[in-house]
Amino acid sequence: MIDYLIVGSGLAGISFAETAMKHHKSILIIDNQSQSSSLIAGGLYNPVILKRFSEVWQAEQQFEILNQFYPRLESKLNIKVDFKIPILRKFFSIEEQNNWFAASDNKKLAPFLSLELVKTKYVGINSPFDYGEVLQSGYVDTKLLMDAYKKYLLENKLLLQETFDYQSIQFNDDCIEYKQIKAKQIIFAEGFGLHANPYFNYLPLDGTKGELFIIKAPKLNLDVIVNTSVFILPLGNDLFKVGATYNWQDKTNIPTENGKKELLDRIHEILDCEFEIIDHFAGVRPTVRDRKPLIGTHPKYPHLHILNGLGTRGVMLGPYMAIALYDYIECQKPLDKAIDIKRYEKKI
Repeated sequence: MIDYLIVGSGLAGISFAETAMKHHKSILIIDNQSQSSSLIAGGLYNPVILKRFSEVWQAEQQFEILNQFYPRLESKLNIKVDFKIPILRKFFSIEEQNNWFAASDNKKLAPFLSLELVKTKYVGINSPFDYGEVLQSGYVDTKLLMDAYKKYLLENKLLLQETFDYQSIQFNDDCIEYKQIKAKQIIFAEGFGLHANPYFNYLPLDGTKGELFIIKAPKLNLDVIVNTSVFILPLGNDLFKVGATYNWQDKTNIPTENGKKELLDRIHEILDCEFEIIDHFAGVRPTVRDRKPLIGTHPKYPHLHILNGLGTRGVMLGPYMAIALYDYIECQKPLDKAIDIKRYEKKI
C-alpha cells in the first residue's frame, strides 16, 4: 500500500509529491499530460501585485517556503531552474511613480519595493519615467523543471502515464483501491482538468486562458524582467518570453489570432526595436473567482483531497499550499478558511 496517489504532475502535483517524500511517505503519480498551464507558465515569482501596488496574500510566508523548496529540487535533479532576477515595473507617468512610493510606506510592502528609481536606459525600451524595482523576485523555468521531474519519476517507477478513471475508485474504511493500487489517500492536482472530476467539479474553478510568445529581438539589451501590461523575460541568445493575455471565455490550449494581436499591441507599446515571433503557445490557468486556492478534503469521502486553484502564481503557491494540505491530512492542522474548500460546501 502506498501513502499517496497523486493525480496530476504540474506544479501542484510536484509540490505535494516532494512534500510527502520529504516526510518519508510513498507516492505514485498518474498523469496523461492533458493540462499544459504549468508547462507554458511564465514562472515568475513576485510578492507584489504590480497593477495596483498591493501585497500578494501571505507573500512573506510563501517566500520562506519557496526559498527552501526550489534549491532542494535543483540539488535533487541536478539542474538549475530558479533564477533570481530583478523585476522592474516601468512607469508611464509621474503619478505612477508617486503611487509606487506611497505603496512602499506600507509595512507589508516595504521589504519588497525599492525606494531607488532605476534610471537605466535599456536599448529597445523607451522609459522617460524610469522604473521601480521589485525585491526578492525572479522566475522558475517550469518547463525544464517538469521535464526533469518527469524523467525522475519514470526512472523511479513513480509515474503512470494514463488518463485517471474516476469510476475505478473503490472505497474501504482505511484506504482506497484504484485498479491494482491501494493507497491511503488520493490527492487531486489536475489543474483545469478538475472539471472532469465527479468528486470535486462542484467547486467554482473558472479557468483563465493565457497566451505567450517567445520572441527574438537582437537589439533588445535586457538583463532584467520588465513588467507593464505584459512581462518581458530574457532567456538568453536574444530570446525573450513575453506574456500574457487573460481570456475568461475560451477554455482551450490553442493559440488564437485574437491573442496574438493583443500581445503584439501590448509589445509595441513598450518596445521600440524590431523583433520576430519564434513561438506562440497557450494554456488554461486554474483560477478561482475569489482568487484563493482550493485546498481540502471531500466532505463525504475522507480519503479524497484536492490541491488546485493556484492561478497565475503557481510557482509561489504550490510549495506553500502543499505543506498546508499535508499538515492538514497528517497532523490535523486546520486550513486557513480563505483556502479551505469548506467555503463552497453549500454548492454540493
